[in-house]
Amino acid sequence: MSDLVTGEAVVLGLQTAKLPSRALAIVIDLLVEFAALLVFTMLLSLALIGLDGAALAATMIGLTVFFLVAVPVMVETFSRGRSLGKAALGLRVVRTDGGPVRFRHSLVRGLVGFFELIVLSAAPAVITSALHSEGKRLGDIFAGTVVVRERTPGSGGSAAPLPPVHPHLLQTMGPELVAMDLSAVPEPLWLAIRQLLSRVGQLDPAVMHRMSARLAEDLSARTGHPIPLGLHPAAYLGAVLTERQRREWTRAQEQLWAAGPIPGRAPAPPAAGPLPAPAPVAPAAPSFEKPAAPTAPSPAQQPAAPSFEKPAPPTAPAFEKPTGDTGFAPPA
Repeated sequence: MSDLVTGEAVVLGLQTAKLPSRALAIVIDLLVEFAALLVFTMLLSLALIGLDGAALAATMIGLTVFFLVAVPVMVETFSRGRSLGKAALGLRVVRTDGGPVRFRHSLVRGLVGFFELIVLSAAPAVITSALHSEGKRLGDIFAGTVVVRERTPGSGGSAAPLPPVHPHLLQTMGPELVAMDLSAVPEPLWLAIRQLLSRVGQLDPAVMHRMSARLAEDLSARTGHPIPLGLHPAAYLGAVLTERQRREWTRAQEQLWAAGPIPGRAPAPPAAGPLPAPAPVAPAAPSFEKPAAPTAPSPAQQPAAPSFEKPAPPTAPAFEKPTGDTGFAPPA
């Protein structure tokens, strides 16, 4: 078992490939590569029958490098670490942190593998794989990779799904989740739980059960609530993680509403609770007072009497006597 640790500090616990299965996968790959090299060599020798010896030797070297180095590197890069032989035996090349290999990893593996597997007849690869704890050959050591098993006997090529949870268990666990104190759980433990649950379909069922049981025991010890009997450890981890996310969401909503109104956002809903009852208003008592007698208006408030004085007669217009001789005689 390999203790591969991801960048999130999660131990994957993948099963490394043993020397016999790796050797068989390499033999299958080399047989296919040499067969393709032989076929292309025969076709080119017939098509380029007029070439001299130097040109034919250069062509053979180019074909050898292409089929024994370039083709394995390209196949391993595009298939994410699965060549034809590895796919047939359920193996895959991954990085030491559990991630998929990239071009630089496949290139280092291909260049080193050409010398240790073909030039040196695989002697260094056999010795290194037999002595290394994870069965790595020289190409894996220099590239920082490891070959792991994707399929285990009886697994059918994929991890078994989690056992179903009985509804009664969830109903019983509901009040415990609400009353559970999660403040003592450190953030690295939450991170490890999230990363483990995200790889449920990638891990071996036995490895998944063992790792989830270990994390569930740690989580139960910090919260003070034991794991219900009959509940899968991964289901327990998922239930507690869901409760923590629900609390964080509720807290975020409360902080958002407490921050005040935001342009374009609906106003905050009114606080829950019964509305206060309105105070009873007593009806006004009828008034039986005698109306006051009308008072005479004061002299200042009385209207002035109309005036009937005789108007003055109009006066005739005055004509001034002209002075001097104007040459005009009035009529007799």
